[in-house]
Amino acid sequence: MSDKKSLTMSDIAKLAQVSESTVSRGLRNDPLVNEKTRLKVQKIAREHNYQINESARNLRLRKSHTIAVIMLLDTESGQAISDPFLLGLLGNVADELAKFSYDLLLSTPLTQGEELTPNYLESKRADGMILIGEGEYGKNINTLAGSRKPFVVWGAHRPGQKYCTVGSDNKNGAYMAVKHLIDTGHRRIAFFGNSIYPEIEQRLEGYKQALSEAGIVLDEDLIITTGFSSRDGYANTRDALLGKKLSFDAIFTVSDAIAMGAIKQLGEKNLRVPDDVAVSGYDDIPISAFCTPALTTVRQNTEEAGHHLVKCLMDQLSGKEAESVILDTELIVRQSSGG
Repeated sequence: MSDKKSLTMSDIAKLAQVSESTVSRGLRNDPLVNEKTRLKVQKIAREHNYQINESARNLRLRKSHTIAVIMLLDTESGQAISDPFLLGLLGNVADELAKFSYDLLLSTPLTQGEELTPNYLESKRADGMILIGEGEYGKNINTLAGSRKPFVVWGAHRPGQKYCTVGSDNKNGAYMAVKHLIDTGHRRIAFFGNSIYPEIEQRLEGYKQALSEAGIVLDEDLIITTGFSSRDGYANTRDALLGKKLSFDAIFTVSDAIAMGAIKQLGEKNLRVPDDVAVSGYDDIPISAFCTPALTTVRQNTEEAGHHLVKCLMDQLSGKEAESVILDTELIVRQSSGG
C-alpha cells in the first residue's frame, strides 16, 4: 500500500477497521455514519489520494445519484424560476439533497405529467423527481403516480390524489391574512390571484371564509384574476380596480410580488398604503421586510419545505411509503396593513 494511487476501498476499510459499505457511506457524507467514523474514513482517503470512481460506482449500482427537479411553470401564470420564493425553495431542496450526496438536475420542460418519466427516470439520468407546482396537470400527475416511479410534488393536497405532496396550509394562511385586514377595520377587500391553480384555489377559500365569518357579503367584482408577477399586480390594480372605479379599502394578494406591484400603482395614483388602502402579500420573500412600506405577508417555511420534499423522496427510494405533509403558515404583520 505504499503506492498511494493504488489504494482500494477494501484497503481503506482495513485501515479504518470498518466495513466497505461504511467506507462508501462515509466518503459520501451519509448521515447514517457517525461523524467520528466519517472523519476517520475521509482522513485516510485524503492521505492516500483516494478518489471515488463515480461513473463506475453508478454503473454498478444502476443509479445516477441525481434528482431531477422539474419546475411546472406555464407562461400564463407570470411565474418564473427567478421568482424569489421559488429560488428560496430550490436552494433549500439543493441543501437537503447535498446531505444525501445527491446532485440536482433542474428542468423546465415543455411536456407535463407522465411524459416526464422517460426523459429522466427511464433513461437513468435521475433516480427520482421533485415536481415544483401542479398547475392544471393534476390528472397527468395522477397518471404518473400509477407508474410507481419515485417522485414528490410541492403543491396543494387534494382529495383523490394518488401521489405524495408537500405544501403549506394555503387556506389557513389566506384566512389569517384576510381576518387581520378585517380586524384592522377593512371591509372592501380585493383578492388578487388565479384560482385555476390548486394552491390559489385554497387561498381563495380562506379569503371567503374570513369574509363570511365577519358577516361581509362577498363581492365577486373584487376577485381579480391575475398572474404571479409584480407587473400583474401593477396592471390589475390600475385596470381591474382603479380603472373600473371599484370601491375597495384593502388588497390581499397571493404572492408578495403581486403586492409590490399593487403598492407601486397605488402610490402613482396618490393612494397611501396603509392609510388609504391596506395591502397583504403571501410568501414572505426576503425583500418584503425591506420594501416601503414593509409588507404584511404570510410566511411559507421554505427550509421545512425543502427538508420534507427530500425526505419523502428518500423514503420512496429506500422502499418506504411516503406520507403527504401540510406545513403550517405564519402571519407576519408589518406596516402595509396598518396593523
